Amino acid sequence: MRSLEAYAGEGPVLVRKRAGRVLRFDRRRADPRGWHLAELVAADRRIRVSELFGPDRGKAEIALARQLAMYLMHTHYSRIYSEVGRFFGRDRTTVSYACALIEEMREDPAFDDRVGRIERELAGEATQEQELAHAAS
Repeated sequence: MRSLEAYAGEGPVLVRKRAGRVLRFDRRRADPRGWHLAELVAADRRIRVSELFGPDRGKAEIALARQLAMYLMHTHYSRIYSEVGRFFGRDRTTVSYACALIEEMREDPAFDDRVGRIERELAGEATQEQELAHAAS
């Protein structure tokens, strides 16, 4: 059995209950790059990170921020729909819809500039990670 739990000041935690004990899987440790992406999108859209992982759709601005985060995780990190869906607690078809919607919305220059800023920040961080890895080897 799986469920999501959220604690004050923290993001939701995937909980697996088995044979009377509870195992907690913290998204921040399981996928630090995904968690960082969620933090970037939440900061850009001026919402709390925990709102991206809510069990329901939420307000329109929260749903859009979640769709943007799912799109970026798929396009920038090359994650498949089912993997992105698991991270956000959604179905792969929801991720597919989000990606198509964001692609369509990027035709608006103002929205595309906003998404481009986040993509450039992610690309800059990826370059730094590669340089550190190269220096260490």
